[in-house]
Amino acid sequence: MRYAIAFLGFLSACVAGQDTEILRKEAEQGHAIAQFNLALAYDLGDGVSKDLAEAAKWYRKAAEQGLVQAQFNLGIAFAQGDGVPKDLEEAVKWYRKAAEQGFAAAEITMGDVYERGEGVPEDIKEAINWWRKAAEQGLAQAQFTLGLAYDLGRGVPKDPEEAVQWWRKSSEEGHADAQARLGLAYYQGRGVPKDLEEAAKWWRKAAEQGLAQAQFSLGIAYDQGQGVTKDAEEAVKWWRKAAEQGVGLAHYNLGIAYIRGQGVLKNLVEAYAWANIAAIQEPELTQELRDSIEKEMNQEQIAEAKKRAKEILATIRKP
Repeated sequence: MRYAIAFLGFLSACVAGQDTEILRKEAEQGHAIAQFNLALAYDLGDGVSKDLAEAAKWYRKAAEQGLVQAQFNLGIAFAQGDGVPKDLEEAVKWYRKAAEQGFAAAEITMGDVYERGEGVPEDIKEAINWWRKAAEQGLAQAQFTLGLAYDLGRGVPKDPEEAVQWWRKSSEEGHADAQARLGLAYYQGRGVPKDLEEAAKWWRKAAEQGLAQAQFSLGIAYDQGQGVTKDAEEAVKWWRKAAEQGVGLAHYNLGIAYIRGQGVLKNLVEAYAWANIAAIQEPELTQELRDSIEKEMNQEQIAEAKKRAKEILATIRKP
């Protein structure tokens, strides 16, 4: 499904319930929205057999009439080689037409192609120019990306305060990565006064959306009592969520929790299992922990722990 589709409900809502032949007749009469909706039907296989070449054909007809959504989707077709030969320069041509009409999704995409040098010469300053246009229209991903540019000094002077301003805008739109970055800014006092309660607040918002690194950070906050009331059980809860997404340090911290009985009942088998899993990503850090746990175990427990580690690994999502 194309990125643009999320922006197009007001145009495409009629596709599912509309007779395809009626839609085709309107498209053949030159109605741009009908052409776009027919293209979308072919793109999604909605009411017709999926046919990317036919989709591209109708996107082009609508695009040539200036319909920004069609211009953008045609650009994606050329970028991906969907129904047309892959052609990055042609993709940029259509992205630009949509972006010059103020279509935010096309503006951020123009920024991305200039950053990567895909179909245009690499130019980070031009990327910033397009990201800013999309960010000023309220596109959360563009706001987050612009914040990163200011944080790193890429294409603009390094400015932590400006980074925080853009991350805040993005965070208020619910962008999880921006929320995590804003939390880190408050934790470090970078671009804003240090405020551990604000850090925990924003990490929680990102963690509740499933962002693994924020889940890990929130676990640390609860473990240390930083910005929240110290709570070992709550720390383990969030580390477990991060661990399930493959965060190596969360695996390590769960091993520590189980060997110490902090936030969970002491369990050597679980401790050794999590330490074994942590060793995959953090071998040097984990060796001492594994050795110390193993000294307290018998061979039967070690075998059980290794089996348990395999069971856990089968459920872990890669980061």
